[in-house]
Amino acid sequence: MTLIEKLEAGTRLSYEDGLALYELDLFTLGKYADAKRQSLYGKKSFFNINRHINPTNICKDICKFCAFSANRKNPNPYTMAHDEILAILQDATSRGIKEVHIVSAHNPQTGLQWYLDIFKKIKEQFPLLHVKALTAAEVNFLAQEYHFSYEEILKKMIENGVDSMPGGGAEIFDEGVRDYICKGKVSSSDWLKIHQYWHKLGRQSNATMLFGHIEEPAHRIDHMLRLRDLQDKTGGFNAFIPLVYQRENNYLKVDKFLSSNEILKTYAIARLMLDNIAHIKAYWATSTINLALVAQEFGADDLDGTIEKEAIQSAAGAKSASGMELKDFLDLIQTSGFIPVERDSLYNELRVY
Repeated sequence: MTLIEKLEAGTRLSYEDGLALYELDLFTLGKYADAKRQSLYGKKSFFNINRHINPTNICKDICKFCAFSANRKNPNPYTMAHDEILAILQDATSRGIKEVHIVSAHNPQTGLQWYLDIFKKIKEQFPLLHVKALTAAEVNFLAQEYHFSYEEILKKMIENGVDSMPGGGAEIFDEGVRDYICKGKVSSSDWLKIHQYWHKLGRQSNATMLFGHIEEPAHRIDHMLRLRDLQDKTGGFNAFIPLVYQRENNYLKVDKFLSSNEILKTYAIARLMLDNIAHIKAYWATSTINLALVAQEFGADDLDGTIEKEAIQSAAGAKSASGMELKDFLDLIQTSGFIPVERDSLYNELRVY
């Protein structure tokens, strides 16, 4: 079968097919990705009302692409007190947030119990709030720092109130690229192992891919296929989130940045390659809201959420520091020709606008 015949038939695509997809023109790709998206969700565009909290930027690792951690490019270290986090959530829950998304740096000064205690306090004070917390990179850091197995850390997270895991820390799975951009961070095999354990514990997670730096299209396809293989085994990934590399205030020397064409192609290819992951998220904090809205026509069915406050991507130049008002979010989705659907963190529909 030719590639077009496979796309017409909905046949599972191979590594070679994935590379060939990048050779197609954007509108051909968009046609097939949009058909797949519409067969699943029609014109629905999912989002949630959420609050991101990044409790500390003190990090033992120096990833070349990161502008968030405290270093020479960002000489403003901080660690939030528990009371500060709880006060933020008291305020945010009054505006109807359903999820708190907690990720931060690998801070050896705070301690494992510091994390577990804040999760427990959040659940005690806000029992209906979904706690999405700790990337696989953070789990790896805590396991190494405090001499626990991955399974032990994950069980402690659940015992103290964590409901699901975000997909961060995946970056690009190719170890050669990984060695250059984030040497010392969790390995690709361990990232996948941590999520596999999490799924075996009956919990769900997201998966990300950081693209637009030094990686090639072949690395992106390899990354997607490793996720697809794990999803075949566990079914535990809710969404795949291609994160567009942010270029400011970091040590990664990238001269050529992605075009909008290449970004949209990558969303479309993700929708076509990842036939077993339900949702493709255009995370507007990295793609810009305008491109995320366009991505709805190239396979993406989710825009993340209102965010309210975001420190990691915005430190590198993204325009997401203050999140977005719900009314603005709804207006943008509707004027782009889609139907806003508020969801919970596990993609149960809460309200169709």
